[in-house]
Amino acid sequence: MGNTGTRSRLVFSRERSPRSDFKSSRLLQHCRQFLPQLQSLQYRRCYIISVADDVENRQGIELVLQITDSELVEPNRLLDDDCLTVIPRLGTTSPWSTKATEIINRCGGNHIRRVEQGTIWSFESETAFDVSQQQALASELHDRMTESVVFSSDELQNFERRAQQQKSRVIDVMADGIDAVRTINAEMGLALAESEIAYLYDWAKSIGRNPTETEIMMFSQVNSEHCRHKIFNAQWDFADGTPLQSMFSMIRQTHETHPYGTVVAYEDNAAVIEGEAVDRFALNCESSQYQYFPSEAAHVVFKAETHNHPTAISPHSGAATGAGGEIRDEGATGTGGKPKAGLCGFSVSHLRVPGYLQSWEDEEKRPGRIASPLKIMLEGPVGAASFNNEFGRPNIGGYFRTFETSNTGNSHWFGYHKPIMFAGGIGHIRPQHALKRNLNAGDLLIVIGGPSMLIGIGGGAASSVDQGHTDEHLDFASVQRSNPEMQRRCQELIDRCRELGEQNPILSIHDVGAGGLSNAVPEIIHAARLGVNIALEDIPTDNQGMSPMEIWCNEAQERYVLVIQRSRLEEFQTICIRENTPYKVIGQLNERNRLKLLENIDSACVDIDVDVLLGKIGQARLVDSARERRTSSSHCEFG
Repeated sequence: MGNTGTRSRLVFSRERSPRSDFKSSRLLQHCRQFLPQLQSLQYRRCYIISVADDVENRQGIELVLQITDSELVEPNRLLDDDCLTVIPRLGTTSPWSTKATEIINRCGGNHIRRVEQGTIWSFESETAFDVSQQQALASELHDRMTESVVFSSDELQNFERRAQQQKSRVIDVMADGIDAVRTINAEMGLALAESEIAYLYDWAKSIGRNPTETEIMMFSQVNSEHCRHKIFNAQWDFADGTPLQSMFSMIRQTHETHPYGTVVAYEDNAAVIEGEAVDRFALNCESSQYQYFPSEAAHVVFKAETHNHPTAISPHSGAATGAGGEIRDEGATGTGGKPKAGLCGFSVSHLRVPGYLQSWEDEEKRPGRIASPLKIMLEGPVGAASFNNEFGRPNIGGYFRTFETSNTGNSHWFGYHKPIMFAGGIGHIRPQHALKRNLNAGDLLIVIGGPSMLIGIGGGAASSVDQGHTDEHLDFASVQRSNPEMQRRCQELIDRCRELGEQNPILSIHDVGAGGLSNAVPEIIHAARLGVNIALEDIPTDNQGMSPMEIWCNEAQERYVLVIQRSRLEEFQTICIRENTPYKVIGQLNERNRLKLLENIDSACVDIDVDVLLGKIGQARLVDSARERRTSSSHCEFG
């Protein structure tokens, strides 16, 4: 798991001189609004280089210094007075590091284990800052979701230290009863309804053992509002007895009434409609040359979704991973689609632009951990467009609106404090790839893309509750980071498989999004009524200290799970190597309809029937005590 071989040592470097540019000038003007004594603000890049401890690798270090135009320094030189040093969030690996380390390795720095980039912010002030003022400045100079501020050499020296892997925690419902499930629900921010808590308790009693935290976390992600749309599928109950079908039923009714031209709807990661016949200019896999092929229908694959919670916490990264997740859904439709163009949209509360306040913009009211609407609109669209562009897909459109209102008497204010971040896209899929194919016992389950990382824990549940109703540390633990270059590699692999036509080795594919592997794996095996045994050590991870729950449930991006026949493995491996796409066989399907995650040869941290995860738990009921739909008179129950 991860890099568990030889030990490593750290060396540090920084750019030779600080920078002062538009970015720092704009930040200086902003910070002077609450720190008027601030006179100057500059920055320079610093680098943390992890080198294999058992080799003398001066050549590799010199290569890093040359590429980054930096010089070696002692760690305390990164922490001079009147400086704040920002590095990637402790316990995580940044997308920049993933790409930079591979470039260094390919250029001859074979013993460079990892290179990370940080920023040293230096400032001058008329008077010294007190602790609260320093914290206020630090909050503006780093992104709490993806970065940390370090204040000591010890923190830098321990930057890469990995704890020993933790054991899976057992939840003692046999001794503590249903309250044990309620406690972990609150502690981990799982957003479980009381009926779901009872469901888990009854299941534990029926199997005669205590569940693990991994099983409960997996259940909460698989059955979150984000993944199962419980509110959209809810039954409406009105006081006057007026019947009303669920919102999802109303949406589906259009397709039920007019299904013509639809190939896939409400069944896969994206929808597919019939396309026109077109001539194809594509790669000939035998000659490795592009050529024209006979015309065939170019079915249209399209998707729209939201990524609200992460965008509220960290607008740039949240919007970027929102766009990336929508792209993966198109690629993971059927047995492989091709994303072509994207769009993004944002609904936020009033902007309150400094120096340009409008008459309808009153005092701002929002939880402190949520980014301001102005910050969201300055950073979110850039994040979404950046991921699209770096992946290689144009972002061609979108929308933007602001809205706030209050009820009579101004006792309640409503607005898009938790924003809507809308990500959509359109692509093509070949007719023979529009539907997933049948799976059989003996087929191989493979994960492609990046490793598991200690990011995005509980994102499905966090996206399913009101913003500000969970602990702040849970909000920041639940959001992800983006690496469009890795996702491009995965898409290139999918494209090479698509170009094989009927010989496409992919039988079924799902993207790894909310809930991580704990959601993607049950999804891919459930429809086939099959099961799988997975050894925890077979899941690629970059952090040896992650617990089984963190390895299984994290939402590290740019990953897919897919199934191929065992007889096609060698051919599939050849394509992965050619496209430089990381892959790992993590299991073989069996006929048991059961999911087991083996912590070691003697024990499993997950041992659950797939039907328990994805079965019928009870339909939510939206109860309205008055004919007029007022906010104060509506509530949601599960029954």
